[in-house]
Amino acid sequence: MGQDSRSFEELVAEGAAVPTEGWDFSWFEGRATEARPSWEYAKSLGARLAGATAALDIQTGGGEVLHFALADAPKAPALTVATEGWPPNVAKATALLRPRGVPVVAAPDDAPLPFADGAFDLVSSRHPVEPHWREIARVLQPGGIYFAQHVGPHSVFELVEYFLGPQPAEVRAGRHPDRERADAEAAGLEIVDLRAEELRMEFHDIAAVVHFLRKVVWMVPGFTVEAYLPRLRALHERIAAEGPFVAHSTRHLFEARRPVS
Repeated sequence: MGQDSRSFEELVAEGAAVPTEGWDFSWFEGRATEARPSWEYAKSLGARLAGATAALDIQTGGGEVLHFALADAPKAPALTVATEGWPPNVAKATALLRPRGVPVVAAPDDAPLPFADGAFDLVSSRHPVEPHWREIARVLQPGGIYFAQHVGPHSVFELVEYFLGPQPAEVRAGRHPDRERADAEAAGLEIVDLRAEELRMEFHDIAAVVHFLRKVVWMVPGFTVEAYLPRLRALHERIAAEGPFVAHSTRHLFEARRPVS
């Protein structure tokens, strides 16, 4: 076994061993980069939290974004609640957010929100798996705001299609902001702001690719190192020969309001 092969085995083993709970991406430092949207979602959320009375963060992950936003906010709402559907993240978010007085409710992502109609004047979410617009509209007070950053269409599809091959047009168009706008309006919400950006990503080694696909599980459904070992090895060799693997993420910022009337 040559040096390159040993290096490949070691990198893959490392990427496969890193815990995937939460939405802390600090492990990728020095291994992968992603440009950030110009609107600085977490800081912008902090400003909105300062003006809210009762806030709900949906699909909070490990609570990292909400925790940052609350720390950055000039003042916190009287009530802040978060939901999360994946048990390891529920535990992580609870440990992080409990000291800030934020309860984390274990709630499946596809289930109705376990809150009364009109309970919140601010609902937020960073990268929800799928926004359930009627439920969001239901729990918002009249005049309340939904503020969120969504993953856009064909995000990181250079990597997805490297492993899965060319994807159908309807798959590439999934999560399109125009479609989500229409769904939000159909649920009775008014769009206040909707902005989209495409952002450069670079993967500097195969460990970063393995960890990313284990962490963001919907990119290559059912991904395992064993199932994709030949493709991983070929990508490792490509990175060694040509430099970082370049992809592009897509993000859009949503701000929608439940009408007062």
